[in-house]
Amino acid sequence: MLQEESDLSLIIAQIVQKLKGSNLYAQLERQAWACLQRPEIRLESLKEDIKEFFKISGWEKKLQNAVYSELNVFPLPSHPSAPPEHLKEPLVYMRKAQRPVGEQKELLNKWNEMGTDEPDLSLFRPVYAPKDFLEVLINLRNPNYENGDSLSFRTHLGLIQVPLKVKDIPELKECFVELGLNTGQLGIDDSTQVPPELFENEHVRIGQKVLAQQDSAAAQQYVRQGSPTALRAELWALILNISSQPEDILYYEQLKTNVIQHDLLVDSLIYKDVKLTASNDDYYFVFEDYLYQVLLCFSRDTSVLGHFAYNSASPPKSYIRGKLGLEEYAVFYPPNGVIPFHGFSMYVAPLCFLYHEPYKLYQIFREMYVRFFFRLHSISSHPSGIVSLCLLFETLLQTYLPQLFYHLREIGAQPLRISFKWMVRAFSGYLATDQLLLLWDRILGYNSLEILAVLAAAVFAFRAVNLMEVTSLAAAEAVLADLSTLKVMPLLQIFLFATVT
Repeated sequence: MLQEESDLSLIIAQIVQKLKGSNLYAQLERQAWACLQRPEIRLESLKEDIKEFFKISGWEKKLQNAVYSELNVFPLPSHPSAPPEHLKEPLVYMRKAQRPVGEQKELLNKWNEMGTDEPDLSLFRPVYAPKDFLEVLINLRNPNYENGDSLSFRTHLGLIQVPLKVKDIPELKECFVELGLNTGQLGIDDSTQVPPELFENEHVRIGQKVLAQQDSAAAQQYVRQGSPTALRAELWALILNISSQPEDILYYEQLKTNVIQHDLLVDSLIYKDVKLTASNDDYYFVFEDYLYQVLLCFSRDTSVLGHFAYNSASPPKSYIRGKLGLEEYAVFYPPNGVIPFHGFSMYVAPLCFLYHEPYKLYQIFREMYVRFFFRLHSISSHPSGIVSLCLLFETLLQTYLPQLFYHLREIGAQPLRISFKWMVRAFSGYLATDQLLLLWDRILGYNSLEILAVLAAAVFAFRAVNLMEVTSLAAAEAVLADLSTLKVMPLLQIFLFATVT
């Protein structure tokens, strides 16, 4: 009990500390000073009068949204505070990568046409691809279980060999109760309970009311049944507590200036990834310039370092002046601490359908990354971490579709070798965009990535008849090569609430 109270105090302290450095705090402070001039504010009831003023003027709701948003981010801390070096601004040490003035002007002039004149990328390759990362995860072992101490885990025949706790179907049903067959959903075209058009009209009306109230918690609950296309951008921004203030636009412009002034090696990795993925995608190639703008700015954004406070990984370091190993000469590189892998740009591409102003697109992507996407390429025991998702996927197949699981395993087509690339990219580039956004609605709604593993298992269940006939990994991959025609919500509903018992 004392430990829980201590942990809660630490979380509160972290949230208060973060809010004190925010624009909201400065605005609240100005409003508090301004309301002191109001005649109804009395000295003997000063605290209560100011609280009442905040409530009536709407500032209380803005503060609640900010606190609720931070509660979705902060886990129980393992240390009293994040390492102080995460708050450093390492861009000052990037002067040696200064672009010539002529190059700066050239880049500024072609900022909106960056896809037409990229650098020579022939000598560059991605640092790693999902299949490389999978091999790392496969080799993870807990030494305490090397001798088979856990009989229950010893029966797991998948590729992931670490004994983490993952949910079973009854627990998933309880977690995703709003996905039940008797609950209306956007993305379901043939509901027997309520005609889809009637549900959609009512759902839009409720969504407009949620937006009018500007309540983050209500918006998060609402999107569990899907976001109407016309309201999705505003709903996601409300859930993520993003408001485009003049300071936010200025911050984005500063990042843009850093891109123009400083040429980083990581830029070539970004160019290469966009060329290899989004530029060849039928849905996303038109957003090539947006992707360059967002990802190049992201690489310079040192505020992203803050997520390492709850990320098991640590940002890579470089040492200036040749002082290898001396911490006083250490800087984070890239400045945001994130090295892009093959497919990284696909985290941004679907968001281009929602936000057409670069600074808004940037804000949403950054928040989605530091809340969710970083877990898909970090090794951790978190329930939404990629290791747990892989284990959940394999456990669901082995437990509820054992015949299919054993068949694929026997022919050398371990299911995870096929599904891993879907999960590590949150299905971006595999599902049709409208279906992908419906899936990401639920990620935001449930504040969890576990639904990715459930969907991956549901895809295998849907194609089970064909998969039972294959005799090789290549044939299994061919059966599952095209997911663009799949409907996400019916697959999830049938798998969780109809097929599996």
